[in-house]
Amino acid sequence: MNNSGFTLRRVREEMIENLLNLGIKDFRVLDAISQVPRHIFVDEALRSRAYENRSLTIGYQQTISQPYIVAKMTELLISHTKSRGKIFERVLELGSGCGYQSAILSYFCEQVDAIERIKPLVQKSRENLADLKIHNVKFKHGDGFIDWSESIKYDGILCAAAPRSYPEDLVSILKNDAKLVIPVGGSNQVLKTIRKINDNEIEENTYDDVSFVPMLPGISEGRMD
Repeated sequence: MNNSGFTLRRVREEMIENLLNLGIKDFRVLDAISQVPRHIFVDEALRSRAYENRSLTIGYQQTISQPYIVAKMTELLISHTKSRGKIFERVLELGSGCGYQSAILSYFCEQVDAIERIKPLVQKSRENLADLKIHNVKFKHGDGFIDWSESIKYDGILCAAAPRSYPEDLVSILKNDAKLVIPVGGSNQVLKTIRKINDNEIEENTYDDVSFVPMLPGISEGRMD
């Protein structure tokens, strides 16, 4: 291993230690994050900062979320389970960006259905996960408000963009006891989970203050910022 390889391994280990210190306790999540090289998801000019706990631009006025937020959202999504490995059959991801969160989710799901509204990011995500030989994520160029199937019941939904309020239609495509993890708000945003107890009852919880790009309707062919 060359010096660059040693450096990357060291900073990845430091990132995991930092996540522990920030309160991420689920070792299933920490293990998945330790196996996904975050630096391949950002431009080469930013790779030296890839393992810092910060969001980074990925173009098109979008960002890759900071490692803590990726870990926290994943931890919340799986917190009601105890098993290891692929604990979910199918999860829906809205706002998949460059595919980093998708790669983390792939460790817990038989299939991830990922929707991204910006076309070049869909292609970039496919390339990134192909490079990692991750084949259980299906990327779709679409509108996260409407371009999901009403006939599929999901084991969980994770949204990486913030609507003003969570789309209630998303709860209808959750299985019972499954959760929607989503940032909600405008200039002030909070991270929420909405757990579907049954068709008539939900449980809503609020967690960290967060800052995500807004969840927008429609699709985009992509315009560089």
